Amino acid sequence: MSEEILSPDELIQSVDRKITAIRTKSNDFSFNELADMYESEELIIDPEFQRMFRWTEGAQSRFVESLLLELPVPPIFLIEREDRVYELIDGLQRISSFLHFRGELRVNGELLEPLVLSDCDIVPELNGQTYSGLPRALEIKIKRSYIRAEILRKESDPRLRYYMFKRLNTGGEQLSKQEVRNATIRLLSNQFNQYIIDLARNPNFSYCVETMTEKAKNEKFDQELALRFFAFKNVGGTYKHDIADFLTDYMEAVSDPSGLVQFDYAREAKTFEKTFEILHKVGEQTGYGPRIMGTVSRKGEPRWQFSVYHFEGIVLGLQRVLDQVDPANEQHVTALANVVKKGKSDPDFLQATGGGKNDRISLQIRVGYFADRFAEALA
Repeated sequence: MSEEILSPDELIQSVDRKITAIRTKSNDFSFNELADMYESEELIIDPEFQRMFRWTEGAQSRFVESLLLELPVPPIFLIEREDRVYELIDGLQRISSFLHFRGELRVNGELLEPLVLSDCDIVPELNGQTYSGLPRALEIKIKRSYIRAEILRKESDPRLRYYMFKRLNTGGEQLSKQEVRNATIRLLSNQFNQYIIDLARNPNFSYCVETMTEKAKNEKFDQELALRFFAFKNVGGTYKHDIADFLTDYMEAVSDPSGLVQFDYAREAKTFEKTFEILHKVGEQTGYGPRIMGTVSRKGEPRWQFSVYHFEGIVLGLQRVLDQVDPANEQHVTALANVVKKGKSDPDFLQATGGGKNDRISLQIRVGYFADRFAEALA
């Protein structure tokens, strides 16, 4: 269906309506003020909502050096909550670096050791300095350093706040796709996002994805896999090629407060939990253990190498027979295990795995392979 063509006046009015729906203000805060607000919990820095604190100590030190040299720094972005508390939505690295230098930064509830400056390249004499060891004049200078804060007022339309934050945080390469989703989706609703985070901690699921790399875990790929499970299971027929956009669109649709997409949280959780309870047992039965989602050698030996294609084929293929399977029935588990062992080396399945196989047809082949073989094994 083609979109309605608006007249010039109507188009101008549409843009103006959106402008008036966003309420913002700008403030200049001293870093000392921000530190006080952080300590009194008037400024919230939530690592699940923001970038992980990833700057190296050298990068943090150079930021502190920039403040001492009065170099310009980019603004930070805050959201004003209903209780007037500010949440940091862009600028974690800068604020955290200052707090780390002050010895006031907490990560996962633990107070970090104060930052010792290193790798300062404009004033190398700063290297080795700590906040407590600074001359008083420099201590006062850094405390009085200012940064511009753009504040999205609590009166702003939440959907427009969401899209603004999404655009702020999709330009760089530091965030994984799932971290962007975790951060931005909260501005619509956090229910589905938290649901995914909680399910990714399920012991059976964790067992089945244990072979993913540490880097992938740090980038929340386990949470993305839980999201893939629901997205492909429920609306896989709409998938074309861009997996990142497909997953984001699904997460947005479920999280949208309009409620146009219905999601049965309790029923879906039971499906998820039963799926990975079964696959945990299948992993043990095959002898693959937590390598159940990995590739195998030519001799059929499991590798410690997670494969998203094996994950999709096995996990989504199992959905066709899930209602038939009793996890406590050893015959059921053995039948499924035999299919998995054969499938991992079967050319009919392997043709739909490997580089460049993110397309819709390849997905249908690898899921269909296991769906058909599981159904035959339990017939």
